Amino acid sequence: MMVSFFDQFASPSFLGIPLIAIAIALPWILFPTPPSRWINNRLITVQTWFINRFTNQLMMPLNVGGHKWALLLASLMVFLITINMLGLLPYTFTPTTQLSLNMGFAVPLWLATVIIGMRNQPTVALGHLLPEGTPIPLIPVLIIIETISLFIRPLALGVRLTANLTAGHLLIQLIATAVFVLLPMMPTVAILTAVVLFLLTLLEVAVAMIQAYVFVLLLSLYLQENV
Repeated sequence: MMVSFFDQFASPSFLGIPLIAIAIALPWILFPTPPSRWINNRLITVQTWFINRFTNQLMMPLNVGGHKWALLLASLMVFLITINMLGLLPYTFTPTTQLSLNMGFAVPLWLATVIIGMRNQPTVALGHLLPEGTPIPLIPVLIIIETISLFIRPLALGVRLTANLTAGHLLIQLIATAVFVLLPMMPTVAILTAVVLFLLTLLEVAVAMIQAYVFVLLLSLYLQENV
């Protein structure tokens, strides 16, 4: 029976019960909890150092009002990295390959940044729709274009994350299938293809981390415009 390459992106279920909730909740179980002792182990020390460095770099361009988002953005970053990395393991499901999940993250957070801007500084927030020095005949056109670009932002966030992870998973599966097909007929070519597959897997590990960082970084840039 022929199996579609896109079957790996279907949400798994057991006895009719979708298991995506388990795939989403599992990363939080894997993280070690800080102990009550003063001296931590190496894993918690590395985890704390990484989160502190990331949070400092992310919050540096923002003013004091934007620092309230530090916990939310850092948690989202760690959550996305963990889900993306776990999805590279065999026999696992990557929830972030679902556009609906990514849009569920992107739309509320983007909308929250827009609402904060309209509430705190409505003149500045609306001023982003019309660049300074615009000729009068172009004002209606530019307002329409900037409004469309504003509403496309959450769609771009969700589609970017979904497309990059989906393309990487498909490419890995295609090359892995080629290795199994070529192994009995042309072992040398199959070995070379396996080396390419290994390098591609390393690249996908980097992509999984980078895409999570880009998702949160763009959210912080949208927040920077409105605080």
